[in-house]
Amino acid sequence: MTKVLLITPPFTQLNTPYPATAYLKGFLNTKNIPSVQADLGIEVILKLFSREGLKNIFEEVKNYPNPLTANAERIIALKDHYIQSIDAVILFLQGNNPTLSHLICMEDFLPEASRFEQMEELDWAFGTMGNQDRAKHLATLYLEDISDLIVECVDANFGFSRYAERLGRSAASFDDLYYSLQQENTYVDHLHQDVLELKMQVINPQLVSFSVPFPGNLYSAFRSAQWIKKNFPEVRIAMGGGFPNTELRSISDPRVFEFFDFICLDDGEAPMEHLIELLDGKRGITELKRTFVLIDGIVTYSNASPSRDYKQFEVGTPDYSDLPLNQYISVIEIVNPMHRMWSDGRWNKLTMAHGCYWGKCTFCDISLDYIKVYEPIAAGLLCDRIEEMILQTGENGFHFVDEAAPPALMGSLALEILKRKLTVTWWTNIRFEKSFTKDLCILLKASGCVAISGGLEVASDRLLELIKKGITVEQVARVTHNFTQAGIMVHAYLMYGFPTQTTQETIDSLEMVRQMFEAGVLQSAFWHQFAMTAHSPVGMFPEKFNVSKTTSSEGSFANNDIVHIDTQGANHELFSYGLKKSLFNYMHGICFEHPLQYWFDHKVPSTKVNVGFIENAIAREDIFLVRSDAKLVWLGSKPIVTYFTKQRKGKQWEIADFKFFDKKSQFSVQIDNIYSDWLIKFLEDISTEKSHRLTFQKIKDDFEKVVGQDIEPFWYGKAMNTLRCSGLLVL
Repeated sequence: MTKVLLITPPFTQLNTPYPATAYLKGFLNTKNIPSVQADLGIEVILKLFSREGLKNIFEEVKNYPNPLTANAERIIALKDHYIQSIDAVILFLQGNNPTLSHLICMEDFLPEASRFEQMEELDWAFGTMGNQDRAKHLATLYLEDISDLIVECVDANFGFSRYAERLGRSAASFDDLYYSLQQENTYVDHLHQDVLELKMQVINPQLVSFSVPFPGNLYSAFRSAQWIKKNFPEVRIAMGGGFPNTELRSISDPRVFEFFDFICLDDGEAPMEHLIELLDGKRGITELKRTFVLIDGIVTYSNASPSRDYKQFEVGTPDYSDLPLNQYISVIEIVNPMHRMWSDGRWNKLTMAHGCYWGKCTFCDISLDYIKVYEPIAAGLLCDRIEEMILQTGENGFHFVDEAAPPALMGSLALEILKRKLTVTWWTNIRFEKSFTKDLCILLKASGCVAISGGLEVASDRLLELIKKGITVEQVARVTHNFTQAGIMVHAYLMYGFPTQTTQETIDSLEMVRQMFEAGVLQSAFWHQFAMTAHSPVGMFPEKFNVSKTTSSEGSFANNDIVHIDTQGANHELFSYGLKKSLFNYMHGICFEHPLQYWFDHKVPSTKVNVGFIENAIAREDIFLVRSDAKLVWLGSKPIVTYFTKQRKGKQWEIADFKFFDKKSQFSVQIDNIYSDWLIKFLEDISTEKSHRLTFQKIKDDFEKVVGQDIEPFWYGKAMNTLRCSGLLVL
């Protein structure tokens, strides 16, 4: 049977593996197909940032023919300090040398170059950070200084999470990339080919499959494939992943197939199985699944197989074996607790649902299967996979990499986690929709959710409607407030430059964002400029959005980003620096008092957003009306119940005292004894240990049957209000 080597080429992330190969390996396990996976990126980084690696770097710098910058001169002058400290710093960032934080924080251990110049303006933040976090941030600056030297003097293509990214961006023609591949290997090319050679010799695969999620690892995938073709010509080579899924759907340049034998699109499980059956002689070249091949010198799309794609419950549990999980390095680039989620700590990656349950946003690739085909996974199966991955990796942190996690499924997953008494930390991407009530957010937090990210996009109601986002700014403010009040951090994806967006709307969007940070309902955000893509409604029907394409022709290589003309909108490039600079300060909790004009070199209009718009939005009280089909959950402990007699004006009656203990304190509620038996059973029936969730209608009927009264006076009374504030949730 064909043996498969699954590769993530340099570079993606430093702190955790990109999950595509783990997903595919998990699927291949269900078919008993042997596979090995490798993350060349982390292995190259560790070779580069080591004592021996830095010695070689400084030797290589001697060959640099141009005048050095003052920053490079300083680093070279301090080379002995870098060489001496690098291994210890990497061990620390891998979590294996925690006591080094004391030395690092003394600020006379690490050599410092230009990246440390920001220290003075960020020094205020260190008082809120622990020693380990502060040391991680300083060590990150230290690595970035070394990276600056590499880029200046050794390999201009280098970046920690990308390599030669410019060659993969908007590459309608293969010419530039093909030309680069005919040149001599770069310094990093040599390193990553050394790692690849060892893998090929030890594993001896018949099929090598590269996962290429981003433009920043496209070049390295081609370089690797080129090396394999030269040194192991009998091995077949495939490419899949996010980049080909969006960019290479109309590829026609036969030169690409000098490097790859197959390019697979969309979900990789069935196409991969078909390739293996082809190599095992069980099917023909024209009977593949969503795969480009070269037949008689012509690029051909082979998709004649009648086999269906696999359902999510059939694809198995992601398998991270073979990857050096304890060697990934955690970094802290900026001092922001939410922003670090992407770079600090190792996260197991899972998906709650394939595709997007909303699937309407006009800037999104909603015509492609990775968005269009929506398929949720049952909460029980998700928890089975969570438990399996904890045993496999020893890690309890999970990043659910959904396009937009469904609120109902998130609630079901949270309940399943609580029922199984699992200890997990997790975060995911969402839509800011009204389903995220205060109570649902509390439930998510109780299950281990620590952060969410979601698209606020343009922060303008007119443009949100044009985008078909299905939300308003006021709604986003209330939802983010619910999350923040529950103790869950919030990151917002922000967009500027959507078709017809005016200067006034851009400034008003910034004011909305400023108010949200000032109100404390956002902890992190990122602005990106709108890009028209070929598979989005804007790209397919630009005339509906009052923009036009600059060309209607398709390239022979990558086709996704479309250059367009927006005659009605602002000059969007003018706002890029000011939007990002203001946001950087807002994320650090400063400069809210500055007028918006402060951030821009050109004249901008005053905002038309009312002062206190966001504060007013989040101050509105929710109407506490319970739907009959609402499900009830009790997060609190089992009460200790005692009874006593109460007398007033010659009358006496039995009182039940319910005492509750939570993790920090205790509280009591007292009720008439006629309600006590019902309340004891009620709290037991809706506890997180129960599999079946009771509706309010069922509770109401039961109350009126047992007590003989309408439930409303009791439900809206003091005792139940106390419980509502202490773990009684209505979902």
